[in-house]
Amino acid sequence: MKIKIKFNNNIIILFFVFLIFFNTNIFSINKSINKNKYYKQYFGQNKSLNIYNWGEYLSDGSNSSICVNKEFEKLTGIKINYSTFASNEELYAKLRNRSARYDIIIPSDYMISRMINEKMLAKIDLNKIPNYKNIYSSFKNLDYDINNQYSVPYLWGAVGIIYNKKIIDNVDSWAELWNEKYKNKILMFSNARDCFGVALKKLNYSINTTNKKELLEASEEITKQKELVQAYVMDEIFNKMENEEAYIAPYYSGDAITMIKENKNLAFAYPKEGTNRFVDAICIPKDSQNIDQAHLYINFLLEPKIALSNAKYVGYSTPNKKAFELLEDDIKNNKIAYPNKNILENTESFLHMPLEINKLIDSEWTKIMSINNLDNKWIVPIFLILSLILSLSVNIYRIIKNKKKSNINF
Repeated sequence: MKIKIKFNNNIIILFFVFLIFFNTNIFSINKSINKNKYYKQYFGQNKSLNIYNWGEYLSDGSNSSICVNKEFEKLTGIKINYSTFASNEELYAKLRNRSARYDIIIPSDYMISRMINEKMLAKIDLNKIPNYKNIYSSFKNLDYDINNQYSVPYLWGAVGIIYNKKIIDNVDSWAELWNEKYKNKILMFSNARDCFGVALKKLNYSINTTNKKELLEASEEITKQKELVQAYVMDEIFNKMENEEAYIAPYYSGDAITMIKENKNLAFAYPKEGTNRFVDAICIPKDSQNIDQAHLYINFLLEPKIALSNAKYVGYSTPNKKAFELLEDDIKNNKIAYPNKNILENTESFLHMPLEINKLIDSEWTKIMSINNLDNKWIVPIFLILSLILSLSVNIYRIIKNKKKSNINF
C-alpha cells in the first residue's frame, strides 16, 4: 500500500513538472510567434528604409560579426539603403538643405538637441519599441532629450588622446597636442565643436561655456596650434595613426580601441583636465516617409545580440543592459571603453548652444581654417627666388629692348 501511495505521489509530481515545462514552452513559443508577427508585419510590401549613420558604426558581417542590415532585411523583408557621414555638421547640413531624405539617423547628443530645437525630428513612439526596456535608466531622460521623445541611445563613449608610445612616453594633458616636438605629426578634429571642446578643456573651461571671452581664447589656442598640425581629420585618422604617419591626436574612445588592435604601439589616455562624454542616439527625421518601419529598425538595433554585435564591432560602449551582460569580461573591464568612476565624474556632455554662440564658433572656425600656414623657414628662400626671377625678367626685357633698338638703328 505504501508503495502504491509513493507511486501515485510521484505521478502527481511528474504531472506538475510536465505542466510547468509545457506551459513554459508554450509561453516561449507564443513569445516567439508574437516577435515574428512584429517583425513580419511589412513582409512582401516592397518597403525600404534610408539609413544615415557614421562610417564604420554598424556591424557589417566582417570579422565574424553579424551583418545587421542583411539580418534585418531577411527578417522583415524591408530593403535597407545605407549611407554614411563623417561629422554631425555634415549630417546637419544635409538634412537642413534637404538634399536627401532619410528614415533613420544617428547623431550625437548636442546635435540631437539642436535638431529638436529646430523641429527637424519626429517624435518616437516608445510603445512601438518593446526593446526600449533594455536601455539602462542612466541613459534615459538625459539633458539633450529630457523626456525621451526624440531619440533612443545607441552607443556612448568619451574623447581622449591617442598617441604612439614609441615616440611619446606618457600623456596626461591636452597641452601635449600643442607640443612643438610633434610638429607636423599632430592630428586634430576637423569639426568645430569637438575642436573647440579640446581647446576649452586645455584652458580649464567648460565645453559648454557661453562666455564669448573664453570662446575667443579657445579660438586663439586653435590658431596657435594650426602651424603644428599635420591635418584636420575624422575617419582619416585610422590610416594615419595605424601607419604611424602621425604621432598624437584627440579622438573617440571606441575608435581608439579599434586603432590599438591594429597597431600595438598606440595607447590612449583621458587628460587630467577632464573631457567630453557623448551619447550617439537613433532618431527619425521629421520628413521620414517610413516612420512605422523606422520604429521596427530601432527595436531591432536594441535586440541584445544585435546591440552586442554593434558594440563589439564598433568598439564603443553600450547603453543596453542585456547586451552588456553578454560581453566578455575583458571588454567589460576595458578602461578605455568603460573608464573608472573618477574619470567619468570629470566629464561633460555637449549641450545645445544658443544661436549666437553657434554663430560665433562657426565664424571663428571658418577664420581659422582659412589661414594658410606657410612654414616660416620657407618664407625667406621663396622671397629670394621670386626676387631673382623678377630681376632676371627685367634684365632679359632690357636686353631684348636694346637689341630691337640696335636693329632699328642699323
